Amino acid sequence: MRLRPYLYTLFLSAGIGSAYGQLPAETEKSELLPFGDMDRWMVRVVEESFVIGGNTKYLYEITLGDTLSNNTPYKPSASPWATSTVMAKVSGVVKASVTVFPEKRADGYCARLETRMEHVKVLGLINISVLATGTIFVGEITEPVRDTKNPQAKLNSGIPFTECPQALEFDYKVSPGGQQIKATGFSRIVNIPEQNNAEASLLLQYRWEDEKGNVYAKRVGTAYERYDREVSEWQNGHRIPIHYGDITNQNFFKPYMDLVTGENTQYCINSRGVTVPIQEIGWAEPDTKPTHLILRFSSGHGGAYIGTPEAKFWVDNVKLIY
Repeated sequence: MRLRPYLYTLFLSAGIGSAYGQLPAETEKSELLPFGDMDRWMVRVVEESFVIGGNTKYLYEITLGDTLSNNTPYKPSASPWATSTVMAKVSGVVKASVTVFPEKRADGYCARLETRMEHVKVLGLINISVLATGTIFVGEITEPVRDTKNPQAKLNSGIPFTECPQALEFDYKVSPGGQQIKATGFSRIVNIPEQNNAEASLLLQYRWEDEKGNVYAKRVGTAYERYDREVSEWQNGHRIPIHYGDITNQNFFKPYMDLVTGENTQYCINSRGVTVPIQEIGWAEPDTKPTHLILRFSSGHGGAYIGTPEAKFWVDNVKLIY
């Protein structure tokens, strides 16, 4: 795999905890993820094409840096975080989708993730309405986005990571909205009779690459929750335990915690610089050390182009507990 040295450096300070059972309180260790306090943001200025109004849009990234202008694609360097806020260029038309925002909280900031409808109409050329879910994740997105096909293939999901934390901890509040819709951009909007959920997920994987550049993975650890009810007050220090090994026979197991396959298959960049699917083929044996961390917070659970407009998920102080 192509490994990014700066990402290793970011996590060198993390302690190694027991992967099984609760550590005594006096030995518990909490590690804030890099930029996990959500207090540092960089502004991007995108000038949309004149044919769709020529609006100026402001995009926000969880990182350090001066304002990024001139429709410059964003590529993470100092920070492991990426967002669903993107710049698209479809048929030569530049459009920005803004779904992640910094929001003032006490003396700092938090991240506000929003589900929004994006409309692009150019007479005789484009007429699309796309539902965009607010998401932050560790990894990167390839910009500019050229189309709405296979959205997972536009992401480099996860970062190198070799530790075994006990839990994911963060502060949150949520307004999940109601029934979902599906709006892909090139077909009619469809109502889905299912309550929208915000979700938080952490997956630990052991990955390897074969001689042809195919990437395979086994699931080492899983932490996953969904939120279908309004929570208007901040829930500080909320924890999701990380369960190791095959969890399919555990009483807490839900289908969405299973191996990631089919249309939800995630992608990464292999050692040749090519974007390929991560073929998650099984559960790792006990005591397997992970090679990668996938971490994601989202205002909707339905996948690409599915959700509830105006659903919101606020996230702050993302930590790992050892």
